[in-house]
Amino acid sequence: MNNGRNRRQTEQVRGGSSRFPGFEICAYKSRPTPHSPTSCSPPRAAATTKPVSGFVQSFARFADPDLLRGAAFPPRLVSFRLPLAPMSVCFFSFDFGFCCRGNLKGGVFLRAIRRAGMQMEITVRRSTMVRPARETPRQRLWNSNLDLVVPRFHTPSVYFYRRGGPEVEGFFDSERMRRALAEALVPFYPMAGRLARDEDGRVEIDCNGEGVLFVEADAPNAAVDNYGDFAPTMELKRLIPAVDYTDDISAFPLLVLQVTYFKCGGVSLGVGMQHHVADGMSGLHFINSWSDLCRGAQISVMPFIDRTLLRARDPPTPSFQHIEYQPAPAMLSSTPQSLTSKSKPPATAVDIFKLTRSDLGRLRSQLPTGEGAPQFNTYAVLAAHVWKCVSLARSLPPEQPTKLYCATDGRQRLQPPLPDGYFGNVIFTATPLAEAGKVTSGLAEGAAVIQGALDRMDNDYCRSALDYLELQPDLSALVRGAHTFRCPNLGLTSWVRLPIHGADFGWGRPVFMGPGGIAYEGLAFVLPSANGDGSLSIAISLQAEHMEKFRKLIYEL
Repeated sequence: MNNGRNRRQTEQVRGGSSRFPGFEICAYKSRPTPHSPTSCSPPRAAATTKPVSGFVQSFARFADPDLLRGAAFPPRLVSFRLPLAPMSVCFFSFDFGFCCRGNLKGGVFLRAIRRAGMQMEITVRRSTMVRPARETPRQRLWNSNLDLVVPRFHTPSVYFYRRGGPEVEGFFDSERMRRALAEALVPFYPMAGRLARDEDGRVEIDCNGEGVLFVEADAPNAAVDNYGDFAPTMELKRLIPAVDYTDDISAFPLLVLQVTYFKCGGVSLGVGMQHHVADGMSGLHFINSWSDLCRGAQISVMPFIDRTLLRARDPPTPSFQHIEYQPAPAMLSSTPQSLTSKSKPPATAVDIFKLTRSDLGRLRSQLPTGEGAPQFNTYAVLAAHVWKCVSLARSLPPEQPTKLYCATDGRQRLQPPLPDGYFGNVIFTATPLAEAGKVTSGLAEGAAVIQGALDRMDNDYCRSALDYLELQPDLSALVRGAHTFRCPNLGLTSWVRLPIHGADFGWGRPVFMGPGGIAYEGLAFVLPSANGDGSLSIAISLQAEHMEKFRKLIYEL
């Protein structure tokens, strides 16, 4: 390491206890190089503790130091030993990183490599409109009410892949991917269409075969490790092609894809999928089928292209109130958390938090046990904890109503179940509603409210929801947005049961897949681990001042 060109700096790490002793922390400043840490050299001088201005503070949780494969680990670093408390504070600049090794029993709070002001240089190599490989049915596809009450944008998601080694040839060969994509669009032909309106103005899909956008890009100065813990920041969103919504709805493709090649040899696949065409399950059905074809396999389940199975009954006969489609509670009084139409929207922050299997076990240990004790599924327990932490971070008064939006897949809830491969939106919403005092009083109280709402989502309730929507004069008025999830409410969508790590294009499974951005404050996602270790991660957007409190509360198990 050239000390003349790379000024050594050590940042302050503050910890209040020695619960996790004996960790060696290496802080340094250097240009990113793609190799992992092996050891930390002894310090030549006492470590400084003066913070460097402009650094950003944030937190992450990791149970394995291998997950901290930073962007730069030169052989000689400024290092020091100290205990790490559960709420340690670390500061990093754009090209700072750190590595850790030691006894990880029980886990340890560490900060992943998150860089301040990180601006990746991304250059587009080629853009192609990929059309189906063969002639496909030309028709107008009717959309169900569930297809029309979704946000009217392209849902962003990003996959990251590491190259296995230099011996791996043709890693994410773009020509091979384009050919497989064209083949996948034959059975999934609505994906290659465009939005249109019928004579009544209802949105439908024009299956015209115009194709999907496929972009190849290079990030010559960036590596997969530069994205640290893969929090859905604006930098992640740059890995997905932008869509121009200023023109008519028939002008943009329903699917935009971008393969970005990094200097480390890794690759990202950015996906933007118009929500009218598919929900998470159907979208992943397409992506995973595309990857199967690219790998040389066959599509295991063909898509079922007929949405009339979700028509309302004639006549529509809703039998429930369906509070999920009624306005979200507002703040009771004018407080710092409330938002008026004339006030400036508060700054928001996004972050991602990992809860290990042992963390989840500690949450369950707070619940009553024994004969007659209520049974809660994992989502209800985790959602109760997140709802509680968010309510506390927002300082909601005890009497403040708060609504939690829980997306649920209706494919197996409807009777008879929808055919395998049903292609479209089948998302119903459970919406537990409670006063903040009940949500924050204890984990069991919140979990009971959530589990009760989930248990009501049976065939009768789902069919009633379809009928309720049929009677609404303007479905667009029910589309959820910033007004839905903002304080004092919360949306928590679980991707745990979705096959989000199933896209193996022939070069291995992704090391991460998650949202490529979070559109609204108060919206969060639950993500499963890519390595099957039983951990779950929470990606969330909150007001910046609330996020600072949430970072501490989420790990108070």
